[in-house]
Amino acid sequence: MHFSIILLHLAGATMLLLYAVHMVRTGMERAYGTALRRLLGGAKSGPVKAAGGGVALAIMLQSSTAVAMLACGFAASGVLALPVGLSLLLGADLGSALVVRVLSFDLGWMVPVCLFAGGVMFLKLPGQRVREAGRMVLGIGFVLLSLNLIGEATHPLRESTMLPAFSAYLADDYVTAFIIGAMFTWLVHSSVASVLMVAAFVSQGLLPLEAGVPLVLGANLGGGLIAFWLSRGMQPAAQRIPVGNLLFRAVGAVFALMAVEAAGLPVELLGGNHGAALVNLHVVFNACLLVVCLPFAGLMARLTQALLPDLPGATGAESQLGNRTSALDRAVIDRPRLALASATRELLRMGELVEIMVRPVMKLFASGTREEIARLRGVDTEVNRAHTEIKLYLAEVNRGHMTGEEARKSIELTDFAINLEHAGDIVAKTLLVLADERLRRNLRFSGEGWAELTELHDRLVENMHLALNVLVSNDLPAARQLVVEKERMRVLERRSHDRHLSRLRTGTPESVETSDMHLEVARALKEINSLLVTVAYPLLTESGDLLHSRLTQTT
Repeated sequence: MHFSIILLHLAGATMLLLYAVHMVRTGMERAYGTALRRLLGGAKSGPVKAAGGGVALAIMLQSSTAVAMLACGFAASGVLALPVGLSLLLGADLGSALVVRVLSFDLGWMVPVCLFAGGVMFLKLPGQRVREAGRMVLGIGFVLLSLNLIGEATHPLRESTMLPAFSAYLADDYVTAFIIGAMFTWLVHSSVASVLMVAAFVSQGLLPLEAGVPLVLGANLGGGLIAFWLSRGMQPAAQRIPVGNLLFRAVGAVFALMAVEAAGLPVELLGGNHGAALVNLHVVFNACLLVVCLPFAGLMARLTQALLPDLPGATGAESQLGNRTSALDRAVIDRPRLALASATRELLRMGELVEIMVRPVMKLFASGTREEIARLRGVDTEVNRAHTEIKLYLAEVNRGHMTGEEARKSIELTDFAINLEHAGDIVAKTLLVLADERLRRNLRFSGEGWAELTELHDRLVENMHLALNVLVSNDLPAARQLVVEKERMRVLERRSHDRHLSRLRTGTPESVETSDMHLEVARALKEINSLLVTVAYPLLTESGDLLHSRLTQTT
């Protein structure tokens, strides 16, 4: 077979592997996003528990990078302490290695089972969560299928005259192999896929074990580079977690490489064949990294704070605003298509400001101070300013020549800007007022009531991410899911209302004291969610998926 054909087959199998890993992660996030965030929230009580939560999250998402980006979001809002976030990522690295260990078993018999079962669930069975679970099962089947395809694609390479020379070079120059492993992992944005490919090559005799070891250790460094790269535009509080994790992984990988190459550690004893030994080395490395680095999470936190200090003169929510330049480009105001794109970017920033206000709400009710409440009120001022600027900008654009489609889009953007401003007002004028009242009167919610409000808030934060994704992507399935989430939010709010009244009848003291507050908070969270869902209505109306009325019969 011609070498170019071999490369084409290998490239196709590799892309299938990357897409399959993405499918599993997407299905898990869509089906169980709230549960994942609740698990992350429950892992904030200490380093050991955080590490355990990181292991569980990485196994479910099949990606330590996804866990890192979740942690960055929590850190940006001040909910996740830096040492705990670093512990979380150390656990996530081990969880990702365990995923590689499971997927590296000989599971070829599962390919048709996963493809059939996942296809039936995704295409034939009702229910959004069932379909997303089917997506996950299909993804696992595609992962296993892609590994088989990689083996078939590389089979002719065993007879190549060039491959032995290249393999021997990597085995001799372990520094180059280490760098290649790191760069390839960063390029494909998946340490799971990278380690699986290296292990497959070594198992088939395409690479010697001596070359596989530095490649795998380099892949561990590359895994840290991915989150570092994706978080590079975030505020310092969010960047510190991936930076600290990258430093841990870099130091650990370099020391491990030196130990293996200098001391000649018998890596081959870790498995029955060289491929299995490499995968086990990956697991052992991450387990040792967790055990050794966990006690130093606090020290690394102080180091990253020194490397990435807060923006001058900005703390808390203010540091999240930064000194960003408006995306409203007046140079393109006479070109409606470009002007609407500018308005969309600014509207996305406005949505992020509203998220900054919404995310720490439950923390304020639990242990907020008046200073923290005042800082969030300052964010509302910025939301109002963005709302005014977007409206005036779009009004000026509308004075020019526009097509019917452009005029409709302009109205939709204006409407969503109004709804985001209203959502910010609900936070500032209802939720922050109630948080201040709770602090002043030293009130406490009942355990059941607090759990209900926390569930409503978690779902609201998740739906906020989904709404902003719909704003920029116009993704129809995501828009449908957003409207489905509105109904789920309504059911949760109604259930909380009924259970709260039941607690009042039984005379639960905390429920009696916080009765009006509980109902107002639940209603406010539901109302904010309803305002966010409006971003999906134009898209669903155009596709014919949205009914004009909820009534069974109109007159």
